[in-house]
Amino acid sequence: MVSAVFHTPLDAAASPPAATRTTVSSVSSPGAATPKANEPRPRAPLDLRWFWMRVLPPLAGFGVLVLIWELIAIRSAGTFPAPYETWLQAVKVFSDPFYSNGPNDQGVGWNVLSSLKRVALGFGLAALVGIPAGFAIGRFEFMSRMFNPLISLLRPVSPLAWLPIGLLVFKGANPAAIWTIFICSIWPMIINTAVGVQRVPSDYMNVAKVLNLSEWKILTKILFPAVLPYMLTGVRLAVGTAWLVIVAAEMLTGGVGIGFWVWDEWNNLNVKNIIIAIFVIGIVGLILEFALIKIATAFTFEEVKS
Repeated sequence: MVSAVFHTPLDAAASPPAATRTTVSSVSSPGAATPKANEPRPRAPLDLRWFWMRVLPPLAGFGVLVLIWELIAIRSAGTFPAPYETWLQAVKVFSDPFYSNGPNDQGVGWNVLSSLKRVALGFGLAALVGIPAGFAIGRFEFMSRMFNPLISLLRPVSPLAWLPIGLLVFKGANPAAIWTIFICSIWPMIINTAVGVQRVPSDYMNVAKVLNLSEWKILTKILFPAVLPYMLTGVRLAVGTAWLVIVAAEMLTGGVGIGFWVWDEWNNLNVKNIIIAIFVIGIVGLILEFALIKIATAFTFEEVKS
């Protein structure tokens, strides 16, 4: 029977139907099991190692945090809110995050947006000044010797120490907060950009000399592509620092912002909202960090793709 099937002429009209071919195949393999119609395919076994290494550790970490939190709440005899009570308050807070009942009573959404706006302005000004300064310091030895002592002197100063200077000069809380973000964001961008310029291979610069390239060509064609990963690392560090500083600055300056919201809730003895604000600050910072890491990874040229 099998031999007859294999000697059938290769003609579309003479070829056996699909059911006949399946039967013949099963006959030609006596040891094979005949598949049943509409029988589901067996599922791939669950990768327990992936679950054990990727899913379980974060869940365990959050479980430990909630357990410690619950023990602190029990020990405090009601003065510190329990996790479930805070969760109910969070549902209430995020049910209307963009309400506005005046300048000093706004939802958590408006406060976060106000803080992000200050961070964007201060960080943007720092990038406009810090990145070109980093290129100049890394490119020219005279500039490096001139500014390195000043950077070494001013960089360790706490960002909040600059806040009174901003209040004195700008005569306003909002410009002073933006000034504080500017001064704390500029150092990572200057330092990382200058280090990137100094680590450009000397062969690249020798080729530029041989070709007699202008300074603009050297900057755009050689330095900028090579320094971009270092520069983005400085940007990521600067944004993380700015988001940390703005919360403390807003506690001192007031107005609308997540830092002011924390301080205002403390004055109202609303500890639940303070804990909610802590989680909001952490989540926003995590999102900023993740986004900048993805951008930096996209522009990191560690291997050449064909």
